[in-house]
Formats: sequence, structure tokens, C-alpha cells
Amino acid sequence: MEVSRIRALRGPNLWSRHTAIEAVVSCIDAACFIPDIPAFEARLRERFPGIGLLQPEGHDEPIAMAHALECAALDLQAHAGCPVTFSRTQPTTEPGIFQVIVEYSEEPVGRLAFELAQDLVRAALNDTPFDLDDALTRLRELDEDVRLGPSTGSIVLAAAARGVPYRRLTEGSLVQFGWGSKQRRIQAAETDRTGAIAEAIAQDKELTKQLLDAAGVPVPLGKTVRTTEEAWAAALEVGLPVVVKPQDGNQGKGVTVNITTQEQLNAAFAAAVEISDNILVERFLPGHDYRLLVVGNQVVAAARRDPPLVIGDGEHTIRQLIDQVNSDPRRGEGHATSLTKIRLDDIAIARLELQGLTPDDVPSKGKRVVLRNNANLSTGGTATDVTEDVHPEMAARAVAAAQMAGLDICGVDVVCDSVIKSMEEQGGGVVEVNAAPGLRMHLQPSFGKGRPVGEAIVSTMFGPGEDGRIPIVAVAGTNGKTTTVRLTSHILTLSGNRVGMTNSDGVYIEKKRIDTGDCSGPKSARNVLLHPDVDAAVFETARGGILREGLAFDRCNVAVVTNIGLGDHLGLSFITTVEDLAVVKRVIVQNVAPDGMAVLNAMDPMTAAMADACPGSVTYFSMDLHHPIAYTHRAQGKRLVYLDGDAIVAAEGSFEERIPLADIYITHNGAIRFQIENAMAATAAAWGLNLDWAIIREGLKTFVNDAQTAPGRFNLFNYRGATLIADYGHNPDAIIALVNAVENMPAKRRSVVISGAGDRRDVDIRHQTEILGDIFDDVILYQDQCQRGRADGEVLGLLRQGLVNAKRASHVEEIRGEFAAIDAALARLKEGDLCLILIDQIDEALAHIAKRVAE
Repeated sequence: MEVSRIRALRGPNLWSRHTAIEAVVSCIDAACFIPDIPAFEARLRERFPGIGLLQPEGHDEPIAMAHALECAALDLQAHAGCPVTFSRTQPTTEPGIFQVIVEYSEEPVGRLAFELAQDLVRAALNDTPFDLDDALTRLRELDEDVRLGPSTGSIVLAAAARGVPYRRLTEGSLVQFGWGSKQRRIQAAETDRTGAIAEAIAQDKELTKQLLDAAGVPVPLGKTVRTTEEAWAAALEVGLPVVVKPQDGNQGKGVTVNITTQEQLNAAFAAAVEISDNILVERFLPGHDYRLLVVGNQVVAAARRDPPLVIGDGEHTIRQLIDQVNSDPRRGEGHATSLTKIRLDDIAIARLELQGLTPDDVPSKGKRVVLRNNANLSTGGTATDVTEDVHPEMAARAVAAAQMAGLDICGVDVVCDSVIKSMEEQGGGVVEVNAAPGLRMHLQPSFGKGRPVGEAIVSTMFGPGEDGRIPIVAVAGTNGKTTTVRLTSHILTLSGNRVGMTNSDGVYIEKKRIDTGDCSGPKSARNVLLHPDVDAAVFETARGGILREGLAFDRCNVAVVTNIGLGDHLGLSFITTVEDLAVVKRVIVQNVAPDGMAVLNAMDPMTAAMADACPGSVTYFSMDLHHPIAYTHRAQGKRLVYLDGDAIVAAEGSFEERIPLADIYITHNGAIRFQIENAMAATAAAWGLNLDWAIIREGLKTFVNDAQTAPGRFNLFNYRGATLIADYGHNPDAIIALVNAVENMPAKRRSVVISGAGDRRDVDIRHQTEILGDIFDDVILYQDQCQRGRADGEVLGLLRQGLVNAKRASHVEEIRGEFAAIDAALARLKEGDLCLILIDQIDEALAHIAKRVAE
């Protein structure tokens, strides 16, 4: 068994809406099925007892080896604690070759699971050992390393529950919510509106105290020092006991509390100076350590934090008691779990010494043994929720502290006896304010109920009814995609939107091209959604990108499928029939928002059938009102855009909007039928976005498909009295549409310049010239720069074969090089002739034609 072409499907895809690993699995000998391999399943279960059923109940067909790999990859993740449920094994048209798809929640974990699953299956095949415990440990550790921590994760979950799309921008905690101009970003518990100055203030504890004191917030007296001598003098000045901490520290690192002697102070100074050169000595406030979480202008959660400790039982040593506490499954390393393991390090040992204890002493039953001076969860402390007990005056002081520092999300540390009274009443005070506060203690407190702090943070970023989304139109099909995308973008621009657009010749932001080449895949679409100046997006969505990586978005407002026709790119990536192709193109329809719209060609059977897969509504467009699907849809009062004589009509129930073809420039008064279809598709898309009809009309009237606005899409030139048409048509459906348009245009003699893409099937390459040979007098064949795996001259030979039975072509010429072929065709033109040039290098060829026209 060999595994090849492993892909990560990072968005909704051909198989599901889940992110997934997809691999091609080849069985290289006759033993493709598990029953053909004696004792294989028994050996597999011996190595992984937790693997699920390899065959559902009631099925008795042979089970492919690839299916065992699928089950192993999914179940290894599930047993490692990953929330995955979807997997599938799909036979291909090639015997012994399968596509295996397995869901993942974190891509690196999914990839590792696939590798380990291969090791497991090979071990079962070869009857060799497999270390299951090690495999699960590796998966768990990797998952813990790469998944979002509890603070960021809680915000992401809250956003997702509200329908806000999100994208992780780094391997760390930087996450984008929403798209384009509606986006917001967070990093842990900081938002894009958390100022750098506010963060700097929070890190400078002395400055923080000065500002809070100015705002009337109680704070302990303190002083900044740089030497132990200065520290002891400051301690005497503010009054013992004192606290020593780094002036710009965080997470309680280097903090020592309740210092009463010079010896203790010297040890505390040594711990603090490892974090910062500037040390703060401040008066120790007696009482408990509380954390109040301020989001916006209110306290949304509060917790009492207690230092890490163990309680003696009269039998076990302190070391053993710590091990017992750390065996709690809620405790782990770092911040990935709700609690952190207690560390028996130098700081803990020093704290024990202050109590006259060592790690190997056995404390009496009920004796509390404190192991840290501070109560941070990161050092093993615990938290008790006290949100409902916070006195209004204490909450007001916490909000004032956060606002004085300038933090929109702030952890306010208060030391006092109780939160049920004001700080002033009990002599308490604010000892710190914290940017990017940890949320663990509020989400999963050791005692008490968790608080929805993630929801509170999301609510400050997005107002009621807001979800951070911008309108998205996705366009797929065999032909007409690019023109439909450009026309829809033009209409959206006229409506006042800053539009991001992707198509097969680039990425555009507000009509400015920022990337070139074929940009009809998910990577380009994601780049548009990242752009802060985009109010609406229109994406050409090619089959290759869907197969390679899935969609760039979770759902769209409008999905347009122009046609399937005879198909294109068949024979690649196991897409061998037009039915297969339709399933791929249908992905955008399956991911229309529930309140969105699918725009489908009623006269293309496979496109029209996609209506059943749409979660939203459907608008059909049709060149014939009396086509059964179009007519039925109209009779039911649903949306239809159709051709009626010299106008296109948009109708729904009793509503009708009639737009003359004379007012739709690209149709050339209705002479170019495929442009009528493109105009209808774009009209339906704009209608699906509820744009004003006056704007839609204006957009249809003012859109010009010249070489600047729509390069390679039926661009017209006048060359010494002859008509030139430059188009990127590259499949039989496109050729048929172009021929229909050319036949409606007067010409004394017609010529065509054509090449063929080497990655098409032989029959598709031949079919193009079979069509053209019946319509054109002169045919110039050229070999372009990229033969895509074909031998030299092979494509030209296939194009020649298509002309064998040509009814009209009387002059056939072969030329090497696209520009040379164009020049040869121009040299034969006379006034009144027409020449169709099927270009390959769009920008370069159009520039070459423009230069010749200008000469």
C-alpha cells in the first residue's frame, strides 16, 4: 500500500464542510481488500483495540485496505482527545486506487495521525510491533502545542456560536474575526483596539499606581529601587510587611509577598531582579487575592485566587501530597488545561523553609502547607468564582482602573478581605492591572461556575446583529465565469462598495490589480478577505482550487453557476465525467447561506439540478421562458431572469423589471448570445444581494469588456477595416459560444488563430477544431509555450486531426509561437474580414495585438 498526494482541505470541500486530510492510496498488489489478507484485522485490533468497526452493520462487501487506514487515522485522533467524526474512503475509476478523507481539528495533528495510521497498518500487515501509547502521546502533545489556549479558544468559540467567521493568522494566538472592512483581530485576550501605550502602562507598575491614585482608586504605597540597600530602605519607609516584584513583570513571575525581614527581602530581590532591573517595593495589603475582569465598561467576572497548597493527612510527605494533587486530570503543563501542576522548585522549597518544613516532611492532618507566595494559576494556584458577590463600588473602581490605563480588556488585581464591600471600607487596594489577562480562572474556576467571558469580549467587538461578514458572491461554471465576476463587481462598485475580486487573470482591490496570473483559487480569495479595504467580494471559483484546498469561506451570500455543458479539464484529479465535474462545481451552491441565493442556468440540466443542494433560495436564468424548469419556477412565483425578445426580464411573483438589450453594452444589441447569459447571471447575482435596480441598470449599461476592463473576454479591435476578436476560450463549450457570436457578425472571410492546452483530453483538443473548421476559412494553428506534459508537436497534430472533415476551412497553417501566429493571421487580413484570435498569454498577447493595431 502506497500513500501519495496528501492534501489539507482547509475549507468546505467536495466531501464535507469539515476540514480534512485527503490522500490518494494505491494498493500495489492483488491484496487490496482486508479479507484477502489472513489475520490482518485481528493483528490490527491487537495493536489498536480502540479502532472502530471496519464495516457498518448490514454491509458485506469487501473492505479495502484503504478503509483500514481511514479508520485508523480518524480513531487515533479521537482517542487522543480531538473532536473529529467524519471520514470516508472513495474508490476511483482506477482499480486499486482510493481517495481517503479524514477530518482534522488541527492540521499538524491530522497529518501526524495519517502518518501514524500508516505505521499502524503496516505493522499489522507485517506483524511487527506498534507502540500505541507513544502514538497517542505524540498526538496529544502536538494537539496541546498547536491548538488555541483556553483564553483565545473561548473567544473563538463564542464568535463561532454567533456566526462570526474566523481565521487563525499565526501558529500562536493571533486570530481574525470577520472579513474585509468588517474584520476585527485578537491576540489572546487583547483586541486590535488594545493600545500599545495602554499595554506599556500596565507593564509599568509604578506608573500604573500613579495613574490609579490620580483617579481615586486605592493603591498600596510603594517605591522603585535598583539595589537591595534601596529596597530595604524603601520597605522601612512604606512600612513592613511589604511586597517585592519586578516593575514590568507579568503572570506573578518574581513576586514575593508578606516580607517582614531583611533576609526575606534580599531573597525576594534576587528573584525579582531575574525578571527586571527595576524592582518595586510596596506595602503589603492583608487579605485575599482577587481578579476582576473588566471588558469594555463593566466587570464581567471575578475570582478569588488562592496560592498553591497541599493539606496534610498525617501519612504522606509534602512531595507525595503534591503528586496526588497533580494527578488531577484538570492539571497540566502551561495554560492548555484549566489548572496548572504545582511545581516543587526552588521557590516552593524556599517557601517551605519559611514554614520550617522540607519536601519530605509529613504535615499533620488538616495542616495547610502553602507552596507559593502568589496566587497565580500559572504556578498551580486555584480560583473560586465570586462574580455575583462583587460590591458595586468595588466594580466601579475596577472599571476606573482599566479605563485609566486605557485597556478595553483588563485584569484588575485587588487585595482585600472580601469583595462584598468597597475597597475603602476594608482598606483594600488595586495592586496591578493586566493587559491580555488570562481567562482560565473565569472559564473553568476550581470552585463555582464558569462565566461566559468569551461572549462578553465578542460582544464588545461586534454590536447587536453584527457578524463581521461582508457580501460574498462565488461564481463557478465551465464558461462565462470571468465576465460574470467582472460585471457583478462593477455593479457592486457602483452601489458604493469597495470591491475585492479574484479571477483567472488576477486579484483586484477597488479595480486595482494587486496580483497577476490565475487567481481563481482559495489562496487568492483568502487574501481578499484579509484586506481591510474590502466591503464586498466576488470570487471566480475554479474546480482546481476546490479540489486542492476547498473553499476560502464557510458560506457565501450568492453562488452563481453559469453552466457545465460539455465540461473542461476532464480526466484530471479523478474528475472523468461531466457528472463528476458538476459535483465539484456544486460545492459553492451547497455552501450558500440559509438566507442566501443560488443563481443557476435553467437550460443547463446539470446546473439546474444543483437547486436541490442549496440551503437558501434559487434564482434561475434562462434564454427561453418556456423551458420547463424556467417556466415552472416562474409559475411558482419564484425569481427568474429570462430573455424576452429584445430585453431581459427579472421576475418574481407580480414583480417585473425589464432591461432592454440595447442598454446592456456587452451584448452588442443582443448579437452576442453568451454575453446575454453572462448579463443575466450578473443581474440575478446583484438582485440576490438586494441592490437597487437603478444601480443594476447603470452597471449593465456602463460595463465595457475591452482589453483593460475584461482582458481576454471577447475584446474587439479594428485592424485596417477588419474586425479582430481576442478571447481566452479554451474548451469546446467556449468555442461553440464564440462561433455563435461570430456567425451573427458580418465578414467577407473568417480566420481563426488557435492552440490547445496539453492537459486536456485528446477528444477535447480535436473537438475544438472540428467546430472551427466548419465556420472559418483560414485556420492558423500554433504551439504555445506550455505543452503541459505533451510531446513536441503533439497538440498541433491533434488540432490537425480535428480539421480532417472540415466543411469550410480551405487554408490551414502551422506556426510555432503565439505572437508569430497572430502576425501571420494579420498579414492575411483584408478590409471587411473577421479574425478570431484564441489567446493563451492574455496580457502579453493583448499588448501585442494593441501594438499591431496602433501601427
